[in-house]
Amino acid sequence: MYEKNGARVTSGPDNLRSVPQNGPMSETVGSFGTLHLEHSSTVDRVAQELRRAVFDGELESGTPLREVALAASLGVSRPTVREALTILVAEGLATREPNRGVHVATPEVDSVRDVCAARWVLEGAGVLRWAEADESQRGRVRSTLEAYTSAVRRGASYQELNERHLAFHVSLVGLTGSPRLVAMADNLVVELKLALAQVERIRRNAHDEADNHTALLLLLEDGDTAAAHAFLRQHLIDAEDDIIDALGLSPN
Repeated sequence: MYEKNGARVTSGPDNLRSVPQNGPMSETVGSFGTLHLEHSSTVDRVAQELRRAVFDGELESGTPLREVALAASLGVSRPTVREALTILVAEGLATREPNRGVHVATPEVDSVRDVCAARWVLEGAGVLRWAEADESQRGRVRSTLEAYTSAVRRGASYQELNERHLAFHVSLVGLTGSPRLVAMADNLVVELKLALAQVERIRRNAHDEADNHTALLLLLEDGDTAAAHAFLRQHLIDAEDDIIDALGLSPN
């Protein structure tokens, strides 16, 4: 083997073969060689089916998610199931414990209270900045509320209702104009999404929730920021109590 014009040249019994070191083809393969469309699509579909089952209550909190059984049920390989479960763990819908495997996440009362307290700080700050926020930020609040109420009216899935509901709350944080605070809010709703979905399924209270959110926006549109701030505070207190009560969590 030797180099010629920037390429490795290997000799063999039949011919000489040049292997380019730096060229368009090698750069393309190097950049995207890890992409596997078919495999990734299968993982995504498995993750989506598991999400649906969790949000619809087919897989309750604490249910063990066995790789072998899931692979057989869904007709996919165990590595595919393993990757899909990793996605659910990252989303807060499942937990992975050493020697116990993966289970559907179980909300804990201290976590619920802590997340609700943090939400109040972030969302309350956003509501207080309604007047100073720009039109695109206020428009985001309006559009997320419209998407949520529309989903309620057409009887959307629990998963979609959950996503639309939480998107509205994150849009309130967006009124602060701080991408970092919005990122913090996104992380908080990951921790809360399963608990809220279970409450909405148990209580079937999506219409009431939509009405409450509409009332909050009306207060903001009327310029009564103080009343909106107080309304949000009570709303989050009620949400915390509803989650703890509906899920039968033992208060400490």
